[in-house]
Amino acid sequence: MTEHSPAKTLVVDDEPDIRELICMTLERMEIGAVSAGSAEEAESLLAKQHFDLCLTDMQMPGRSGLDLVGHIQQHYPDLPVAMITAHGSMEAAVQALKAGAFDFVPKPVDLTILRRLVNDAMRISRQDRRQRRSGRTLLGESTAMQRIRNTIAKLAHSTAPVYISGESGTGKELVARTIHDKGPRATAPFVPINCGAIPTELMESEFFGHVKGSFTGATANKEGLFQAANGGTLFLDEVAELPQHMQVKLLRAIQEKAVRPVGSQQEIPVDVRILSATHKDLSALVDEGSFRQDLFYRINVINLHVPSLRERQQDIPMLVEHVLTGLANGHNAPGLSQQALHALVHYPFPGNVRELENILERALTLCEGEQITPEDLQLPDHEQVQTLPGQALTPDPDDDFDLEGYLEDIERSVMTKALEKTNNNKTAAAQLLGISFRAMRYKLKKLEME
Repeated sequence: MTEHSPAKTLVVDDEPDIRELICMTLERMEIGAVSAGSAEEAESLLAKQHFDLCLTDMQMPGRSGLDLVGHIQQHYPDLPVAMITAHGSMEAAVQALKAGAFDFVPKPVDLTILRRLVNDAMRISRQDRRQRRSGRTLLGESTAMQRIRNTIAKLAHSTAPVYISGESGTGKELVARTIHDKGPRATAPFVPINCGAIPTELMESEFFGHVKGSFTGATANKEGLFQAANGGTLFLDEVAELPQHMQVKLLRAIQEKAVRPVGSQQEIPVDVRILSATHKDLSALVDEGSFRQDLFYRINVINLHVPSLRERQQDIPMLVEHVLTGLANGHNAPGLSQQALHALVHYPFPGNVRELENILERALTLCEGEQITPEDLQLPDHEQVQTLPGQALTPDPDDDFDLEGYLEDIERSVMTKALEKTNNNKTAAAQLLGISFRAMRYKLKKLEME
């Protein structure tokens, strides 16, 4: 589709009446429509024509809509696909989103929802052509950061809830903002909420609003954060901090796409995309019973892990330059000596990018020369094992050497790193180490790490 040529949609459904209804609706929107009665017919049309959107039923004779989504993801990755699902089948909708569909519409087809979905898809196509944002929003050329940027580009086309995991200070909110900025909701509000910073007694009012007189101090109607984010994105930071009663209310709001202000008898429809994040292991909290499993499944349709700074050390020089330029605010700032840069590259950064920013801000204040020195950085004491990649320190056995204890220390160190890398997710750590979950539990117990 050129800037002024009409858009064209492929409509796939084995029911002729539904195909006709959708095609008529699209034509009233001045969008061309081509229909197919099966996934096989759709694939044949895709090979011959260019489309700007595909709407496909999920259940069809022969190959399913999910099969078609997979085919499109593989051969036409820039084509947005929306799934038509049976009414009330949220599991099917989640399946579709995980397969790569950017949205879904339930049967019987609500024409208002269909028009909104189609408009969103057209905005995605236009924004893709204009390369709506720079890929440098998230700095770094490491493999980990390139992978994150590629994943974000795909997630931005979806309406699926995304759970962003990672250590404190890794930039989870920046990732959430980038997903929002690259999607069709970019012109609508992005509303971040720190779930751990709101007092429990005010939480319901902050999320859903309240009406005048609903409680002492409610002197006027107040809009909640869900209403403020209507049409845009709601980012639930530190979602693990939500108390149980709010988890129930949040789940209902997400499922019903509506909120009820405190003191009101009326529900208000809201259209928000939910992104959430925490530095804690949510799956472990579910096992403990402190986080609801049904809410976890609803917000964790897609998981995106943000790497720690230790996992992308090669990005540190670029980040240093970027932070120092920002702190200088247009003035000439001192550079970093080679020794200082070497010290930063070999520092483990438990506080990640946030800690790097704080260290550099302090160093600028302390620096009295033309270059920032290791002394200006004031890095906390830490153990630095400076070896070449792939090189190991081999012990020199003597009469007191304990081989079993030495091997256990190595095993303990590797397992600790695997747990750190997976945000303490034991299942993921076991996969990373190439062992079973049962073997992982055995080793943790044997090494007294549980």
